[in-house]
Parts: sequence; structure tokens; C-alpha cells
Amino acid sequence: MMSIGQMYSVFKLRIGISIAASAVAGAVAMPAGPGGAKLAMLAIMVLAASAAAGAFNQLVERDLDARMARTRRRPFVTGELRAGPAWHIGLALLLAVSTAAAALELGSVAALHILLGALVYGVVYTVWLKRRTSWNIVIGGLSGSFAVLAGAAVVDPVPTPTVALLALVLFLWTPPHFWSLAMARRDDYAAAAVPMLPLVVGDRCAARIIFGHAVALVGLSLVPGFIDLGPLYLAAAAAGGAWFVRASWRLLMHQDRRHAMANFHASLVQLSLVLVGIFAAAAWR
Repeated sequence: MMSIGQMYSVFKLRIGISIAASAVAGAVAMPAGPGGAKLAMLAIMVLAASAAAGAFNQLVERDLDARMARTRRRPFVTGELRAGPAWHIGLALLLAVSTAAAALELGSVAALHILLGALVYGVVYTVWLKRRTSWNIVIGGLSGSFAVLAGAAVVDPVPTPTVALLALVLFLWTPPHFWSLAMARRDDYAAAAVPMLPLVVGDRCAARIIFGHAVALVGLSLVPGFIDLGPLYLAAAAAGGAWFVRASWRLLMHQDRRHAMANFHASLVQLSLVLVGIFAAAAWR
């Protein structure tokens, strides 16, 4: 029997909750958001699909996790949980059931986006790209974008310009978030031979790229406030964006572990305030 701590770790529920929140934000950002029952179903199905992808990631990467101080205590590495065919079958079933339920209750387009988000993270990023190229997390960022589009598709298969911009913001957010972590945990990624950007181009160049991404995504994140999300969203997005750009500028000036972790956490603040702004705008509407 798995403990709560093991479930939280193996299924990467922290990431899953963020992705589910992004999907709900995509739904309520549409002009006429769905009712509470639809939103609850959306959150559950996205969380389930994300959990399947997250656990598959840990199954595939247990050899890498064993080489990294940050991950060597994960259950598949320590042997608390035994990797085997049953896990692969169970995770495939979890993804299939969540996608099928989404298709029945939320529509085929929403279900397709949920499935694509899980496959991008579980297969494209984890299996194909992570060990091969520094573009790994760039393309992997599509996973969050598909969550936003899944939410919007519950209302209408064609997203509004605002939702399309929010999906692009999620795409741009993911790389600097994880590059900052990779800079702070450089020794871990070097030991695992994972070609994250700071190891490939050096910390100075990576810091420039992180700063450029931060400025671009913050600029784009403000635009929905001028289109239809209004002043509450704009205030939240501007506050989070200012915090992130400030932290990214400091990282550009000082490429050390402390500033890299500060930027990693600032990116979480920025995304959280964007989501809070979307929910506030929807509630006010």
C-alpha cells in the first residue's frame, strides 16, 4: 500500500495540481465559462492524466534519479516501490480512462488536448528529448499549453485570442523555470549527463536567455488584461511579472546557486499570480 508521501512523489502531484489549475484557468478565461461540475471534471481528468505522465517519467528516469542528490530518495530509486510491467499497464490504463472520461463529459477536443499534454511530457520530453538535447524543456513546455487549450475546449473547440496568448505564456514560462533549477543544481544534472541549457552553453549565456524569456513572457502575459480580462488580471500579472523580471535580472548579474533558486521561486510566483488574476477576472465578470 502506497503512503500519501509516496503517491505525492511518484505521481508528481505538485506539478499535476499546477497543470490542472492552468486547465481550469483556460476554461474560465473563455467569455462564457463552464459550470462548476464541468470545471471539477476538467480538473480531475487533467490531474489524472498528468499523474500518469509523472509516474511514467519516474519509471523511465530512475537511473538518472539515482545519480542526482535531489531525486535519489524517490521510491523507484530506493526500492520502496518496484518498477515492473504492472506499473506500465496501470499507468496506460489511467491515461486511457481519464482521456475517455474527458471525451464523454468534456468533448473530444478537450480530451485530445489532455492526451497530448500527457504524451508530450511522458514520451516526447522524457523518452525522446531529455537525454539528447538542450531543447528538451523548450518542447516539453507544450504540456502546459495543452492544459490551457483543454480547458478552453470545454467551452469552445476554437480558443479566443486571450486563451491562445495564455497558452503561449505557459509555453514560454516552462524553460526559464527549469533552466533556473538546472543552474542551481548544475552538479546533479552533470552527474546524470542531462544536457540542460546551463551545462551546454554555460551559466552566463543561460542567464541571458532566461532573462530574455522572462521579459518576453511577462510582456505577453499583460496583453490579455488589455483585451478582455481587465484591471484585476492586469494588476496580478504585472506584480508577478515585475517580481520575475527583477529576479531574472539579478541572476544575470550573479550566476550563482542562490540567485538561480531565487529565480526558480520567482517564476512560481509569476505563474501563480497570472492564474489568480484569471480567476479574479472571471469572478468579477
